Amino acid sequence: MDIFGNFYKLKGDKEVRKVQSKAELDFSYSDVASLPVGKIESVAKPVSLKIFQIVIVLAFALLLGRLFTIQVTKGEINQKLAEGNRIRPRILEAARGIISDANGVWLARNRASFALAVYPSDLPKNKVEREQIYARLAELTGLAAAEIKTEAEKNTLASLDEVIIKDNISHDDALILEEKANGLQGVFVAKKPTREYQSVAGMAHLLGYTGIISENNLKEHPEYYSSDKIGKTGLEATYEDYLRGVHGIEQMEVDSKGNVVKILVKEENQQPVSGDNLVLNLDFDLQTKAAEALQRGLDSAKAATQVEALGGVVAIMDVNSGAVKSLVSLPSYDNNIFSTKISAIDYQTIINDPNLPMFNRATMGVYPPGSVSKIILASAGLAEGTITKNTSIVTPAAITIGEYVFPDWKDHSYESTNVERAIAESNNVFFYSLGGGYDKIKGLGIDKIKKYWQLFGLGQPTGIDLTSEASGLLPDAAWKKKVQNLPWYLGDTYHASIGQGDLLVTPLQMLRATAAIANGGKLISPQIVNRVVAPDGQVVKTFEPRVENPSVVPADVIKTVQEGMRLTITDGSARNLSDLPFSVAGKTGTAQFLNNQKTHAWFEAYAPYENPEIAILVMVEGGGGGHEIAAPVAKEILQYYFSKK
Repeated sequence: MDIFGNFYKLKGDKEVRKVQSKAELDFSYSDVASLPVGKIESVAKPVSLKIFQIVIVLAFALLLGRLFTIQVTKGEINQKLAEGNRIRPRILEAARGIISDANGVWLARNRASFALAVYPSDLPKNKVEREQIYARLAELTGLAAAEIKTEAEKNTLASLDEVIIKDNISHDDALILEEKANGLQGVFVAKKPTREYQSVAGMAHLLGYTGIISENNLKEHPEYYSSDKIGKTGLEATYEDYLRGVHGIEQMEVDSKGNVVKILVKEENQQPVSGDNLVLNLDFDLQTKAAEALQRGLDSAKAATQVEALGGVVAIMDVNSGAVKSLVSLPSYDNNIFSTKISAIDYQTIINDPNLPMFNRATMGVYPPGSVSKIILASAGLAEGTITKNTSIVTPAAITIGEYVFPDWKDHSYESTNVERAIAESNNVFFYSLGGGYDKIKGLGIDKIKKYWQLFGLGQPTGIDLTSEASGLLPDAAWKKKVQNLPWYLGDTYHASIGQGDLLVTPLQMLRATAAIANGGKLISPQIVNRVVAPDGQVVKTFEPRVENPSVVPADVIKTVQEGMRLTITDGSARNLSDLPFSVAGKTGTAQFLNNQKTHAWFEAYAPYENPEIAILVMVEGGGGGHEIAAPVAKEILQYYFSKK
């Protein structure tokens, strides 16, 4: 048979005739056996061609079947896969919630802004072309090309997440930049709301700031995008889950260079939902006034001591609810600098500032409290029965134990002193006696003193709704043995009894202790945020007073200490507040540090005395005497607060 299908009958070694059909073939095995080898091959060859034809037909059938599967059976799936090459989801960033004060004054809000960004996966695969884009972006932004490259490629070139190259761009600049960046593969201008803060009056320590999410943050929050911002400090961090909101998504059609062709209307699109708003207990006007008065106090301390006062604190809270009305720590800083990508130089400048502007002295600063802690020791002595309201002793100018002398801050030996008078005049010798024993007063001892420190909330965080808070230090015999490998002496108890030695507290802890005396003995946690409100105005969450201990000491004990604090104003160390048109109770403090070379100025008070509403604490680092520096600051603030009411 030839390739056209014709059959031939062979005889001997020659072709004799063409046959009309296969049936006419008389082709026996013996015929083939008698043929030469070449003739056998010519016969076998037509059989191989037939097999080849069958293979071709089968392959073609398989190809048709595969084409049918791709286009019909799995057509919808493959269509979506094909669209993946040209359809890209774009994140629509949700606006963070607004933070406002108790009167509706905004403290943190969003303003319209733009950012220059890249999609790493859309950047040219060719290295030279990518480098050219980085160089062009460097010209447009003023940033270094190497810095742009590092940022763009930090999550690999396969990343589909947008990477911000430069943010906080104004609308006009964004239009110009968008025109100049047109045609740069993988580069685009994105709309990004930027955080704006009321940065005056020491607000930065409370509000905190947001920043680009870190790798550690992403491990804790895998639902975030690498381009997201997250609360880093302050209320922005504490209430991140409320403030953040929910990002939206829109589907874009892009060309081969990643340029947006059009926005698609698809079911997968969703609009962003703004974060919840925070309404604070804080009064911004009061906060501003407190900061101004404190700054004047710092200036006065500098003039009086000829030494730069390092900083100071004013803290005010509602004694019945724990609501924080004002919390100022100076010096402060402008947290708006973190709304953009702060340069390494600017960041190093602020964190290396010797005045520590980013340090919240109210919650993180630990100091010897000096005489303001005597209200706790007086409460302890009365509660334990070590003294009564009528216990009186004649206090010498100093107590001498062997070679050691424990002096009063001034001579009170001219008359007999009870606990109320001792509070009013800040009589050191009376409190030495109450803590360690002297004359007819047995003394509490350090273990009982520490018990009441803890009952009044010292040595532990207050629970304020901020990200970090120091605990302080409550020394005792076990601590001294462990840390210093020394025994506890009577002199250690004497020092602790007047708020000196190794005792360290935060200003906020002392404010809470003062509020506990004012409200009748309730230890309440301070609270900055009053409520969380949804964008539509619905209240999401409210914060009730958190009473940690409803009665730290009996009511009669509280009453006696209150009377001593009132006597401080009318006839004691803070008589400069006695001319206010409302009644005040208070306690001054002057705490030595740096081997007794300098003193911190303290003053704590509450008002009105008959029906306590707020407690205030003022502390000036290295400010000198509490009655000279801190008390006048408190007087100015109290006068302002009650004049408004």
